[in-house]
Amino acid sequence: RNEGSLFDADHTANGVPFPRRSTACALKPNCCPNGPARKVTRSIHEDARDVARDIARTDAYVTSRRERKKVEMLFAHLKRILRLDRLRLRGPCGARDEFLLAATAQNLRKMARLIQLQTAPVSA
Repeated sequence: RNEGSLFDADHTANGVPFPRRSTACALKPNCCPNGPARKVTRSIHEDARDVARDIARTDAYVTSRRERKKVEMLFAHLKRILRLDRLRLRGPCGARDEFLLAATAQNLRKMARLIQLQTAPVSA
């Protein structure tokens, strides 16, 4: 620990008191009988985590996450089912061509499935 610094090497703040939280508690004499406040360790990154938690609660984030999941599932399908986990053609042009062929195959499979659903007889 550096002298004069509130933070340890693992980026946690040790001994930072929060008197507002502990003074109103009825169990304060049990938790910190010898001090004015309880000492709580807090990461220096906790403020950024709080911001991320606030963003995660918004409707826009939920929508974005749902859309991102759809795209990620398409890439997972390319890698697992169409075996695009390793490119066989060399160079940027080869990689582009191989990815284009795999994406075309994926789109054709999706179109075939949609056409099959449209032409299927509706049972009453």
